[in-house]
Amino acid sequence: MRHGRQRRKMNRPADQRKAALRALATNLLREKQIDTTLANAKAVVPEIERLVGLARRGDLHARRQAAAFIYDKEVVKDLFSNVAGRYQDKQSGFTRIVKNGNRRGDNAPLAILQLV
Repeated sequence: MRHGRQRRKMNRPADQRKAALRALATNLLREKQIDTTLANAKAVVPEIERLVGLARRGDLHARRQAAAFIYDKEVVKDLFSNVAGRYQDKQSGFTRIVKNGNRRGDNAPLAILQLV
């Protein structure tokens, strides 16, 4: 039973799952749009929402929390300087998932994940 377990497992051990989410979040914040599987896109959305919320808060502790999660320091600077100002009026809903057919090799559903 998975009562109260809200995270997606992504069929990986915990350390690999955390590394994959960190990499996806870093790439999304760097590129503003990534192509991935639908399951990975749905799994990384809560992390992006949390990071943008930290950026909107904007204090030193929030910056350090974001820097502990994001791999690239330049992405952290961009998140707090540019992205936070763009979403200052919005409460949530910073990402968009667009379904993009199925992958040719294994028929996995693909998606485009965008920052709105």
